Amino acid sequence: MNAPPAAAPADTLDAEIERNVDAALAEDVGNIDLTAQLVPAGVLTRATVVARENAVLCGTSWFERCFAKLDSAISIAWSAADGDRVVPDQVLCHLDGPARALLTGERTALNFLQLLSGVATKASQYANAVAGTRAIVIDTRKTLPGLRRAQKYAVKCGGCGNHRLGLYDAILIKENHILAAGSIAAAMAAAKQVSDTTNGRCKFIQVEVESLDELGQALKAGAKMILLDNMTLDQMRGAVALNAGRALLEASGNVNLDTVRSIAETGVDRISVGGLTKDARAIDLSMRFSG
Repeated sequence: MNAPPAAAPADTLDAEIERNVDAALAEDVGNIDLTAQLVPAGVLTRATVVARENAVLCGTSWFERCFAKLDSAISIAWSAADGDRVVPDQVLCHLDGPARALLTGERTALNFLQLLSGVATKASQYANAVAGTRAIVIDTRKTLPGLRRAQKYAVKCGGCGNHRLGLYDAILIKENHILAAGSIAAAMAAAKQVSDTTNGRCKFIQVEVESLDELGQALKAGAKMILLDNMTLDQMRGAVALNAGRALLEASGNVNLDTVRSIAETGVDRISVGGLTKDARAIDLSMRFSG
């Protein structure tokens, strides 16, 4: 069996923020902000960011990095932090510095703050919906390209959990992998061999099942994490009973805020929701300049 490719670098979140901001500024600013040139160089101003709706704040480091890249003379004083709940008309921060740089960075910085606050806010809604049950809601790989680490950070700020970061840090055996391998048992055996070659980089092996019969096969093969794909509530309850605590059970498929509580009450351990990151709605925030 061929050895798997090297895992993606274990970069820090700070390095990821740097990459995100560099790419976003290059996309928006290029080599000059033509409109900002209407303001004389050297003019100083103050700006204030205000929330327009109830939300969970997230993305302050991305916001700060945008302005730090444009002009180190800009200072930002926050009155709220990542993970804080904010309300309409609440002042989130004050910015002071050169007007040109503040105008240039406004849209890019707000894009990060609004998007990541949107993810955190949705995550908090799901976390609240399953409160009091044993289940936690987790994200998936259905993230916006280039912003996976950022969105997964926002999910945590909202009170939910993370699944694997990518294809390089864990194994999820899905239907097509099982078909290619020949059986659940064969796929599990192959996965264990692959995991053994990663020097501990593979965090877990999970197998997806679609019926109680397949669940039994997975348990017999030694699976410790099992994904219940598109099962009914009755099937999930049956899976919990059959499992009897032997493996961590994750429910997936057609989960929304109207159904997540009922799914949690079946006794599963985790519920994965692609919509946490895939369908994020930006929170309404505004940046006012005071001259």
